[in-house]
Amino acid sequence: MAFPAPGLPARVRIHEVGARDGLQNEKTTVPTDVKVELIRRLAAAGLTSIEATSFVHPRWVPQLADAEELFPQVRDVAAEVPVLVPNERGLDRALALGARRIAVFGSATETFAAKNLNRTVDGLLAMFAPVVARAKAEGVHVRGYLSMCFGDPWEGPVPLARAVEVAGALMDLGCDELSLGDTIGVATPGHVRALLTALNERGVATSALGVHFHDTYGQALANTLAALQHGVSTVDASAGGLGGCPYAESATGNLATEDLVWMLHGLGIETGVDLDRLIATSVWLSGHLGRPSPSRTVRALSPQEQ
Repeated sequence: MAFPAPGLPARVRIHEVGARDGLQNEKTTVPTDVKVELIRRLAAAGLTSIEATSFVHPRWVPQLADAEELFPQVRDVAAEVPVLVPNERGLDRALALGARRIAVFGSATETFAAKNLNRTVDGLLAMFAPVVARAKAEGVHVRGYLSMCFGDPWEGPVPLARAVEVAGALMDLGCDELSLGDTIGVATPGHVRALLTALNERGVATSALGVHFHDTYGQALANTLAALQHGVSTVDASAGGLGGCPYAESATGNLATEDLVWMLHGLGIETGVDLDRLIATSVWLSGHLGRPSPSRTVRALSPQEQ
């Protein structure tokens, strides 16, 4: 039963990141055919934006070394299948396979930029500039990710002005949308509202913003609701709550897609997602990973996950 609340979006687009952000953090490599089946099951459950893989060098993320093999097998699913590209070489690989939606991954802090891509923040922006320009010239949609928007495990709390500065610079490159990442899960609702307001004041429209919360302190849903109240209608989530960050050990799993869908449907917000089919997919994936899903909704509604 739904109990709508005033001032919330009528529909939310869920940007599913489990197949990329979730599986890249697994200690063992998931077989390609399992990844393909996962993406197909997620699309069949009604998810319309499913990040498929990353064209990063296999040395850095060996779990996604099969990008060339995987992507041609999922291009025909009934969903958008964006891919992450780290640089121009990654863009070349993605375009060669027909990718029409890409993402670049930046950092609001210098330490994470150095540990993640061995660059300064300015160096990352300089590296992304030709990537975004070329993609836009090809008519390709570009998403920008900005990690460490709220806190950094090495530098501590991130000043609002710093997050806004780097977010604005990413948008100035020509990104179509920007996902704000709480990479280590330290944000709280007031902080979320403050950052969104500051970005609006910088000239970044709410309609161009998405949010990407981790649940380290159990705040992901509360932070999501704060973003919805501000008008954000794109939310990143990971089926079964998979994920973290291989370069930030304190980063726990992403907001579980099932938990997000349960809340949104309870608020009367449309998602287009069949929750039962989504839960079945996460239970199926748990069997391949050899452990139960951390999603509270999956555990509540699936006896196999108790």
